[in-house]
Amino acid sequence: MKLYSRGQVVLISALTGLAAAGLIAGPGLAKKAAKTVLAQVKKTDYSPSPADEGAPPPPAEPSGPASYPKPLAANTGDLQPFTEGERENISVYERLNTAVVNITTETVAINWFLEPVPQKGGSGSGSIIDTRGYVLTNNHVIENAYKVFINLADGSQFEGTVAGTDPENDLAVVKFSPPRGKDVAVVPFGSSDNLKVGQKVLAIGNPFALERTLTVGIVSGLGRPVQNSQRHIIRDMIQTDASKNPGNSGGPLLDTQGRMIGINTMIYSTSGGSVGIGFAVPVNTAKRVVAELIEHGKVRRGWIDATVVQIFPALVRYAKLPVSSGLLVSRARGSASRAGIRQGSEPIRYNAGLIYLGGDIITAVDGMKTDTLADLYAALEDNKPGERVAVALLRDNKPLNVEVVLADREEALSP
Repeated sequence: MKLYSRGQVVLISALTGLAAAGLIAGPGLAKKAAKTVLAQVKKTDYSPSPADEGAPPPPAEPSGPASYPKPLAANTGDLQPFTEGERENISVYERLNTAVVNITTETVAINWFLEPVPQKGGSGSGSIIDTRGYVLTNNHVIENAYKVFINLADGSQFEGTVAGTDPENDLAVVKFSPPRGKDVAVVPFGSSDNLKVGQKVLAIGNPFALERTLTVGIVSGLGRPVQNSQRHIIRDMIQTDASKNPGNSGGPLLDTQGRMIGINTMIYSTSGGSVGIGFAVPVNTAKRVVAELIEHGKVRRGWIDATVVQIFPALVRYAKLPVSSGLLVSRARGSASRAGIRQGSEPIRYNAGLIYLGGDIITAVDGMKTDTLADLYAALEDNKPGERVAVALLRDNKPLNVEVVLADREEALSP
């Protein structure tokens, strides 16, 4: 049975009397009486008293620097304060939603006459990370773009330029030039070192072009390795159930203090829509590469100066290898050869190339197991040229460890 407060009973009685007066005295008197009643309603506090509800007095208002208006409670005329969790959500959104931009692109296609024709590209989100107009986003948001446009919360649009890209971590930095005197909000970097499963997180983005949409969830998992291409694995991804859809890519994943802890990158879905499994690149990865992207436009990474072949079943059978996974060293050069890594000596033709058999088998690099080429890329993703790394080898079916000075990957892999 629904209970009514004393104030509600008074209001209902007054309105009933008003209706009766209207029938007896005519519309003019009813209108005058209505004004009188409404004026009294505005003056009177009709919140239910403890006696009305048979409940203890309501708790005192929470104190703090933030103060928000009270919304009407569902199905009642009562005013209730926001919960602590709602205050967090509102505070983070109001402070940072204008620092999240909508990124749209144009690409170039070839028409029937073999002429280049601009066409609409994709869209995504990004975080302003510097008042000079630097925006952090995903590489796949701006990949193959002919033009990049940055759309701000006030409706203004700026053409941007790509400052740098890191396809391995699916990160990119885009630059636009804010007008002189225009203040732009910035999303502050947090840390992804001490995240906990179950921790509350918030995502702001532009799903389906619905600008600056807020979703809330938790950290669902940590340290997830996610393969984003045939060669590249993004390590230590953050798994979250904060709803993400196409257009959220590149937007910030935030903690309850409003600090960026990740960059929303992908969802796991069979339908293309959010199913509660999303992934974000940890912000510490972004902090490590952003300065280099801005300065050099790319990330310089170290590499073992050798040609390696991922072991496959036919090669195991033909060469009678002692293991079924790992990286066979076909050729060793420079610092790899000087470190003692042995290359193969028996050439065999495979497809259009040569493989030299008899060399060492790399089983781990920098403490990470290397069963595949993608594992090797992942192991060296955070290493720079000139650094030393430990390399675990298998030679003549016996384990061996060496220390290798890394070469520059781009130079080592160039034809």
